[in-house]
Amino acid sequence: MSRLESAGVTREVREHFNEVVDLRRRIHQHPEPGFKEERTAALIRAKLRSWGIPFRPLCGTGTSALLEGTRSGPTILIRADMDGLPIREETGLSYASKVPGMMHACGHDGHVAMALVAAKLLRKRRNSMRGNVKIMFQPAEEGPGGARPMVEAGVLERPAVDHAFAIHLRNDLAIGKVGVSEGAVYASSDDFRITVTGKGGHAGRPHRAVDPVVAAAQIISASQTIVSRQVDPTNGAVVTFGTLQGGTKANIIPDRVEMQGTLRTFGEKTRRQVARDLARIGKSVAAALRAKVDFEYRPRYPSVVNDPALAGRVHMILRSALGARAVVEQGRSMAGEDMAFVLREVPGVYLFVGSMNKAKGLDQPHHCARYNFDEAALAVGVQVWLSLAGAFLS
Repeated sequence: MSRLESAGVTREVREHFNEVVDLRRRIHQHPEPGFKEERTAALIRAKLRSWGIPFRPLCGTGTSALLEGTRSGPTILIRADMDGLPIREETGLSYASKVPGMMHACGHDGHVAMALVAAKLLRKRRNSMRGNVKIMFQPAEEGPGGARPMVEAGVLERPAVDHAFAIHLRNDLAIGKVGVSEGAVYASSDDFRITVTGKGGHAGRPHRAVDPVVAAAQIISASQTIVSRQVDPTNGAVVTFGTLQGGTKANIIPDRVEMQGTLRTFGEKTRRQVARDLARIGKSVAAALRAKVDFEYRPRYPSVVNDPALAGRVHMILRSALGARAVVEQGRSMAGEDMAFVLREVPGVYLFVGSMNKAKGLDQPHHCARYNFDEAALAVGVQVWLSLAGAFLS
């Protein structure tokens, strides 16, 4: 028995394995930033056109494809994100990125390939489908976010979507495993900027200045007490400062320092609390040191929440399709995902397909310059899409 066959992949999908791998590698060589995925969008639309699958462009590089069944029934949505990351690839692969400073380091190339091949195979099943499959090829997941504008542009309408699904390849989940969980799976993801303004001067005469560097350091330190002492430990939160910029020379106290970072939380109440506490601590600590603070909070993505009843149904469907041992509970992640905007509008499930193979050294983390995954995961992902469509539209 082959590795794919033992993973529950049907002969039909196995026969298209080379095709899904080829698509993934073509996309991998040409990563593009959010809302500039021109080449990727052209490839997607060319394939859909060649297979006779109707589609409509949305939000520039976004695409919404529709497979209509011959009988009435629900409409399910399959989502695939497609943007790359500003990372210089260091994998040494024969199909490594040809774009300087850009890389597919999060599996989005695989997401697109899986959705395309699933669309091709589902087209052959239209006569037996009670309902429709809509496929959302989404730009800019890594930022500034393409899901929300696609929702606003009507991707969930004409026909109205009843259930929505997304797959993410995971390099901390073993190949052959599929993660399905109820409730929150990804945290909300928000950004902030704190500008500390003091009074510049000579480093040897600090009493004649107001040092924004010292104030910034105190703000960073005090802000960590938000998570450790002010948030309910069962809720989960992260306050991370990613940049600290200020000053020009070792013996000069600058006038200002700018810090940027991210807030990750579960639950809207905690989300509001953490942003409020960060602003309060920043202003209070700065005031105690005679400095001033300008606080800018930029909400980005809400938490991704799976519908509990739907997640339970998906769990049973995939256990039947892939085997009881293949489907596992996947823990929550403090990463962010703009699929949250889709799942706020319609019930759905965000799934994880294992892509890690330690024996082959394919276990590097996402967003890493050496990231790569076991391409057998692509066949498992296609099988997941076919199994869900078959169950919901039969």
